[in-house]
Amino acid sequence: MTVKRILANCKVLDFTHALAGPTTTRLMAEMGADIIKVELAPRGDMTRTMAYNKNGRSGYFIQQNRGKKSLCLDMRKSASVEIIKKLITDTDVLIENYSPGVIADMGLGWDVAKDINPQLIYCSISAFGQTGPLSHLPGFDYMGQAYAGVTSLMGYPQEAPIMPAISIGDINTGVHALAAINGALFYRSQGGGGQYIDCSLLDSYFHCHDLSVQLYSNSNGKMQPTRNGRHHPAVAPDGIYRGRDSCMFVIAVTAKQWKALCQVMDRADMLTDPRFRTNADRVANLAALIEIIEGWIQSMPSDTAAREALEAVRVPVAPVLTPGEAMQHPHLIERGTVRTISDRGMGEFQIPGMPLRFSECPELLTLEAPYLGEHNESILRERLAMSEAEIRQLVASEVLHGEAVPG
Repeated sequence: MTVKRILANCKVLDFTHALAGPTTTRLMAEMGADIIKVELAPRGDMTRTMAYNKNGRSGYFIQQNRGKKSLCLDMRKSASVEIIKKLITDTDVLIENYSPGVIADMGLGWDVAKDINPQLIYCSISAFGQTGPLSHLPGFDYMGQAYAGVTSLMGYPQEAPIMPAISIGDINTGVHALAAINGALFYRSQGGGGQYIDCSLLDSYFHCHDLSVQLYSNSNGKMQPTRNGRHHPAVAPDGIYRGRDSCMFVIAVTAKQWKALCQVMDRADMLTDPRFRTNADRVANLAALIEIIEGWIQSMPSDTAAREALEAVRVPVAPVLTPGEAMQHPHLIERGTVRTISDRGMGEFQIPGMPLRFSECPELLTLEAPYLGEHNESILRERLAMSEAEIRQLVASEVLHGEAVPG
């Protein structure tokens, strides 16, 4: 029996590049959406040349663009704009993540698209949003992070802030956009019609604040969130502790877990020690608490022994793994969190798996990343009923671009 996918029959025009927008459409592809990735001639998505490269293929591009069809157009030509307008008439979702104003300058802004298709859901993803004093500025992940007050919280108090080695904001913004799009699709299914969605890196990053905003507001600025190094500024113990061989997380935030931690360390005296009686006491005496916990960890035969002892009494704990170690962990492998795929040009390699899981669609789709312009002819022929002669003319006039696709 053929399983109907979550987003089966959802037609998407994808004007995204780099990471935030492609994250949204990558997840939609995994859910079965029909995605046409519109790439700008002559080079297409900028990530097509990013490492790791093999046989003219980019592992980065493949990871983010599996399951999409590539239509490569010279958008400076009026014929290209007309092709997109015709495709919009039969499109459910249009997604773009150019700087604000760029797609409107192409003649394909929301004001144009909604007149062509009033049922269209149109999503713009940008660094700072489509309105406001910063909206005209270009930006990537780290710009949104900095303006959101997030960068200032990372690192050690007496040192400059640090930058994370992963694109938290881009991925997070892509998932926020997916949530908005799926909500808009449901709204439309209830008779609400199409609509415009404005999703930004800055908004998504600011949405990640858990304590800082309300603490600062409720204290009238007296509580100034700042960098706190390896440990949580408001919960103790909650941080990264040195072991015999490595670092490990130790998190114990409830009264029950605090008691269990003291007992497993054979330090029942800490339960009545006035320095550690409440969470506030433990935060105030964090340095002494760290010394005791790290001393216990390092007294154990190994980091593994310390971790297993904590797990046995239900104290949340985890080893600090490198990406390579995480990729080899049996839990991540069994759940498909790390996934092995095969590409026509690069062969087999591992990528992050599909993070969304559905009981009615448990099997993952077998998806391929497109070569540049690989689907030019099939899209124009099947979606717009163009003849071979018309398509040849578009190639001759350099409206269509592409690269050779291996046999």
